[in-house]
Amino acid sequence: MKFGKEFVAQMIPEWQQAYMDYSCLKSILQEIQNARKRSGAVTRKQPAHRNFSGLTKRCTRAATSEEVENQDIMVSEMIGGDGFERYETSIMRVAEAGREPELVFFKTLDLEFDRVNRFYKSKVEEMVKEAVVLNKQMDALIAFRIKVDQPSSSWTCSEPVSVDVNALDATENRKFAGITLADGSNHGDSTRGNVPEALSVLDRVRLNKAQETPLSRIRNVLKLSHQEELKFTRENLKKIEEVLKDVFIEFYRKLRHLNNYSFLNTLAISKIMKKYDKIASRSAAKTYMETVDKSYLTSSDEIRKLIVRVESIFVEYFASSNRSKAMNLLRPKVKKEKHRTTFSSGFLVGCSVSLVIALALLIHARNIMGADGKKIYMETMFPLYSLFGFVVLHMIMYASNIYFWKRYRVNYPFIFGFKQGTELGYRHVLLLSFGLNTLALAAVIMNLDMEMDPNTNDYKTLTELLPLFIVGLVIIITICPFNIFYRSSRFFFIMVVFRCIAAPLYKVNLPDFFLADQFTSQVQALRSLEFYICYYGWGDFRLRQNTCRSSHVYSTFYFIVAVIPYWSRFLQCVRRLIEEKNPTEGYNALKYLLTIVAVCLRTAYSLNRGNAWRNAAWIFSALATFYGTYWDIVFDWGLLQKSSKSWLREKLLVPHKSVYYAAMVVNVVLRMAWLQTVLDFNIPFLHREIMVALLAILEIIRRGIWNFFRLENEHLNNVGKFRAFKSVPLPFNYDEESESR
Repeated sequence: MKFGKEFVAQMIPEWQQAYMDYSCLKSILQEIQNARKRSGAVTRKQPAHRNFSGLTKRCTRAATSEEVENQDIMVSEMIGGDGFERYETSIMRVAEAGREPELVFFKTLDLEFDRVNRFYKSKVEEMVKEAVVLNKQMDALIAFRIKVDQPSSSWTCSEPVSVDVNALDATENRKFAGITLADGSNHGDSTRGNVPEALSVLDRVRLNKAQETPLSRIRNVLKLSHQEELKFTRENLKKIEEVLKDVFIEFYRKLRHLNNYSFLNTLAISKIMKKYDKIASRSAAKTYMETVDKSYLTSSDEIRKLIVRVESIFVEYFASSNRSKAMNLLRPKVKKEKHRTTFSSGFLVGCSVSLVIALALLIHARNIMGADGKKIYMETMFPLYSLFGFVVLHMIMYASNIYFWKRYRVNYPFIFGFKQGTELGYRHVLLLSFGLNTLALAAVIMNLDMEMDPNTNDYKTLTELLPLFIVGLVIIITICPFNIFYRSSRFFFIMVVFRCIAAPLYKVNLPDFFLADQFTSQVQALRSLEFYICYYGWGDFRLRQNTCRSSHVYSTFYFIVAVIPYWSRFLQCVRRLIEEKNPTEGYNALKYLLTIVAVCLRTAYSLNRGNAWRNAAWIFSALATFYGTYWDIVFDWGLLQKSSKSWLREKLLVPHKSVYYAAMVVNVVLRMAWLQTVLDFNIPFLHREIMVALLAILEIIRRGIWNFFRLENEHLNNVGKFRAFKSVPLPFNYDEESESR
């Protein structure tokens, strides 16, 4: 792989704008090469100092007149008005043919180098500040441990004492106890020497609130919450250690990314200078790299020292002095794609295609669509089996989303908050989807074959229970506590589903409202689940007889089931409106409220008919469709921006703009699918249940398209803010911190 592609592949996606613009520099080198080809490269001496700005200048080293004479370039260090170091390259000998491109090259290189250097320094300063905070957390943890391990000891903590439990290198005057830039003694040794002082930290800290629960939220609303005192129990100690372990893992990840950022940019400068020397027939790389080696980007060792200290602390306090265990947590192995996953997916795809062909031949050969039992079958068995079709299609769309997110470097694991190394790839999702598809198709064929066979056409119990068995199997696998079938992903899904159900009682994160939006496109699947309950609970499934359609209770829940996803999404918007005070969330809530009214009216019209229901359904469906389409394109996708010349947005991940225009048109067309429910488009040879299924399929496809552009827009927002790491809450809160707020 060429370095340019490898450089892009190893970038932190959210920081991609902060890296060296390697491709731009390569294009300038191409101009230099073309200029030299057009005419001979005649060199001539230029003045030793060619300034591009009026900055104050000082040379990075004292060069003799002989050295200056023999150098191709000279790099000078500038001090800007903000006190930050900048670099300026002076070209000593310029070939006439490549003069202007060479000047442009070094001016661009200097600007890129300054930008990278500045960004790196700002991030290092952030890490140092975070190290100070983590030091205080470790002080409190050690004091808490002592208090738990020796509860009967007569330690006194009545007087607040300023404690530094880490002996540091006084020459550097850096007091990051435990996570120090200088190598010092560990917490344990210092603490043993002065236990009462260490325990005094507990006088100035309190436990931060644990993760929000529905009960805690209700207490807050009713103003029943009160500040609890520190309880020195093993249970609390374990919780604190688990939280701090996650904090250190995330902090270590930041350090490694920052270290990699320094290495990659230094390597990029080295590569581009070697290319310059080769094209311009010069020896400038050595001189420029000497300056780079002395810059903050390369010479600073704060990050390296922090990495060493974090490893040391993590091994001792969070891995029972087991270095191998600690490094496995700090540096989880990259999950490799297994060949068996690809093979199994391909095998199941082949099985699915074969079963579809077999099903079509079976229906045609036995004239099932023309049989007397067609109507009963379409009204009973078809809704049962269509559930699997909706789920499988949605999973295939999600797999395609993952594929294109990875292709266009959308950091979906970070956006969704997946635990590092546990996210599913598109091959894994395809494996699950086609596995379910194969199982469902096999059940359909078995059901039809047993039905048409004279020896088994009496609708035996086993035949009719096949779809229920599959649903039960899926539910059992989903909630299975054993580490099989991607347990981490299953539990994450269950947790987010629960948060959607309890929408107003939890702080709303992106995975919550993203999954709730998925459910709004699976209304028909939820109605199929309702039919399962009615059919197998109150109907005579052995004879395929039920009174679901004529039941008032069933009709009532037919409304409720359709509204639940939109209502959950509405409550999420209200919660965010109250917390964030952002009026946009109020307008978004209005969108879902309009949709709820439109869905109810369309459902009422499909059940009761009548011009009044029809007209009301028309009006509110038109409003909801217009509102929803506008919101999709402008707010969720960030398109149709007036500031953009193409009326899209300034930054696009897909290189072809036609893709965005096509997606907008398709979104509008697919959102108009509700017209069928109001205008009663009927195709003579298609049963009503098939029409309902086709409309549900179109909505799932629309949602799959929406998913890609929604996450693309979220990713670009993260890129604009250089937001590459998740925020992990700390267990302790110092009194002075709360007072400063």
